[in-house]
Amino acid sequence: MEQDKSKPIGKICIPGMRLCSANKDRVGGPGTNVLQGYIYAALAGILKTHDDEKNKVTVISVESPTTPSILPKPGDVVTAKVTVVNSRVVHCIILCVGPHLVRPYRGVLKKEDIKSTDKDRIDPYKCFRPGDVILAKVLPLTEIHWYHLTTAENELGVAIATAEGSPQGVNMVPISWSEMQCPKTLVKEPRKVARIVPDYFDQNQVISFTDAENESKPINGPK
Repeated sequence: MEQDKSKPIGKICIPGMRLCSANKDRVGGPGTNVLQGYIYAALAGILKTHDDEKNKVTVISVESPTTPSILPKPGDVVTAKVTVVNSRVVHCIILCVGPHLVRPYRGVLKKEDIKSTDKDRIDPYKCFRPGDVILAKVLPLTEIHWYHLTTAENELGVAIATAEGSPQGVNMVPISWSEMQCPKTLVKEPRKVARIVPDYFDQNQVISFTDAENESKPINGPK
C-alpha cells in the first residue's frame, strides 16, 4: 500500500480563503481553486502539502472528511434549483453534478449566458422562474464565491417547473422549446426548455433531494 506523503500544516481553512501564490513550484490540488495566480481553499478543512517528486512541484490541498469529493468543475452538467430571477442574472442552488447528489453550492447564470442567440433581447424572467429545476453547464471559474453557469445549449434549460396557481406537485409539460403548460389548469408560461438527455437528469433523485435541500443552506463559495 502506498504511503500518504501529504503533510498536515494544521491551518484550518474556510472556502474562499487565499492560501498562497501559484507558480511553477507550487500548484493547487484537491479541495482548492486557482484564480488569477493564487490558490484558494474550496473546502472547509485542514491545509496540507504534498511533494510531487515526478513533476517536481509542491501540491497544496485542503482535506475535509465530511465534505463530498465530487465538486463542480468547468464543463460539468449540473442540476440546479432557481432561487432568484432579475433582469440581469439568475441565482440558483446546485443540487447534482451529473448523476451525483452533492451538498448545495451557489450558482449564478448571467443574462448573456442563457441562450446562444439574441443575447441582448433576452428577458431572464421569460426563461426561468424561482422554484424551477434546471440543467446547466459549469463555466470556467471567474469568482471565488459563485459557480458561473450557462444554458446556451439545446440540452440545457428548464427540466421541472410548476405554473403559478397550479396544484402542488403538478409539473408543467413542454409544448415548445420556449413554452410549458400545466396539464390541470392549462395555464401556459414561457420557459427556456431543456431537451432532456437521460444521462444528465434523474427526476426522482432531484425531487427527493430538493425536499432535503430546503432544510440546508448552500455552501458560501465554490468547492
